[in-house]
Amino acid sequence: MAGPIAVLLVRSPGPRQIEQRELRLPAGSTLGQALDAAGWQVEEGLDVGIWGRKAPLDRVLRDGDRVELYRPLTVDPKIARRERFGRQGARTAGLFARRRPGAKPGY
Repeated sequence: MAGPIAVLLVRSPGPRQIEQRELRLPAGSTLGQALDAAGWQVEEGLDVGIWGRKAPLDRVLRDGDRVELYRPLTVDPKIARRERFGRQGARTAGLFARRRPGAKPGY
């Protein structure tokens, strides 16, 4: 029988806030059991994953896994980028931010 495994649990309760917990669990523990051991509840609408990929709560963990609890997005990233671009203007964003002296526009 294999010994205990070490997993890292990470969540962000709010903007620019991160909570991390390192747990040692028995081999064969699931994602749901790890969240229970940490005392973290999976609320409706929240997703969980391992190393940035969504995973079900019955997924068996391996040694060194990083379990992540994801918050729902408050703004669609495409809309946020469009609004940010509108505020900055085309000349101060992206590829057009800096031009060589005497260069044509867009180069």
